[in-house]
Amino acid sequence: MDDVIGQASLSAAVDLLVRIVETAGAVIIFTGAVVAFARFALAGLSHRRTERFTPVRLSLGRFLALGLEFQLASDILRTAIAPTLREIGELAAVAAIRTALNYFLAREIKQERNELARREEQASDVSELVADSRALRGRL
Repeated sequence: MDDVIGQASLSAAVDLLVRIVETAGAVIIFTGAVVAFARFALAGLSHRRTERFTPVRLSLGRFLALGLEFQLASDILRTAIAPTLREIGELAAVAAIRTALNYFLAREIKQERNELARREEQASDVSELVADSRALRGRL
């Protein structure tokens, strides 16, 4: 009888943890969406250049990746207590999908960062050329 009560208590505790971790993941994703929308509204609507959207996308991508990690953690917790073969299969499918999403998000974030760094380097080079041309004009 004690074992059944212990199992029920453990199951209830894990269920509570699953809900907390799922909620944390949802809050992170929602927060990221709100922050990205605010940044988009402030920077994106006044300037229609695509390079203005890159930092917004990077920020949103980081929030999504983190939120997906929390969602995956909740799925793992859910199957922690006496999982059935079906639950393990569902976890494997969900984990594969979320891992793939995370992989592609991380790859896109890396590409966007590289593009942003390249643009900043080009802007720096242009600034140096402008400064050099002004200095040259000053000598003439």
